[in-house]
Amino acid sequence: MDVRLTAEQQQLRDAAAKMADDLGPGAVQDLADQTRITRLDKQIDLTGWRSLRSDGASGVEVAIVTEEFGRRLVDAPFLGPVLADDLARHLDGGIDAATIAVDDRAIDTRGYRRALLLAGTSVSADDIEDDGGGADLTRVCAGLTGAPRPLGEIPAEAAQRFAALALVATAADLVGSARGAHAVACDYAKIREQYGKSIGSYQAVAHLLAESIALIEGSVSVLRHAAWAVDELDPTEAIQAARVAKTYCARAARTVCETAIQVHGGIGNTWECLVHVYLRRALTSTELWPVSLKEVARGLS
Repeated sequence: MDVRLTAEQQQLRDAAAKMADDLGPGAVQDLADQTRITRLDKQIDLTGWRSLRSDGASGVEVAIVTEEFGRRLVDAPFLGPVLADDLARHLDGGIDAATIAVDDRAIDTRGYRRALLLAGTSVSADDIEDDGGGADLTRVCAGLTGAPRPLGEIPAEAAQRFAALALVATAADLVGSARGAHAVACDYAKIREQYGKSIGSYQAVAHLLAESIALIEGSVSVLRHAAWAVDELDPTEAIQAARVAKTYCARAARTVCETAIQVHGGIGNTWECLVHVYLRRALTSTELWPVSLKEVARGLS
């Protein structure tokens, strides 16, 4: 495989990064800015990125957008709708706007009233019961009515590739969260001073940030392979690669986010410090389609 992004993929990454930088929350207070959220929703609708898979995009391209959105805590529904689109494209007939459900909970539900579920090769739809919120301050989760309606069957290979894509997408969100939390920590280490010097000049802090960079680089590598595998390898191999990526990226992201809180010192534990939002997002992404070490079977500890 060639891990380098094509020119088109680089353009997609740059466009997603620019939107995230322009309209993503820059502080905890921005999460309540309805004007910003409305503009963000409108811009994502205009791009059509929620239907990437039905438009012929690869797993790599889904991962690119997901990672950039995670980096800047983009708080508009994307992960749920893009995965629902991957299921809907295999069904006959048009499927109205929907998000995705994991077990008995729908994710990314703001603005959606229906969620798709996959059980084996059977796809069904259920109405969203309430706006439950949850620990993640950037994605709304909600319960379901418990009365799913069958929509049809999809090929077994398509179901396996969906499972791989779901793992890859959440791993990409984890990588983005780690990158974003690390950037916030580095910026703080440059301006916060102790004994007349920025704290980033002290080895104790610099080494923590350097170790985070190493974890992020490793995460990017394993994610790129898994994202490529979604469409290019046998489904069983694709799922295995995605499981490895999810396991590695989840552990790395949690470590990086916790390190970012530590670098902030006392204010790292306060509501106003943005890094706790990154940690919340990382922890909830870890719990979406969780992977055990037994499933990975790679001797990780």
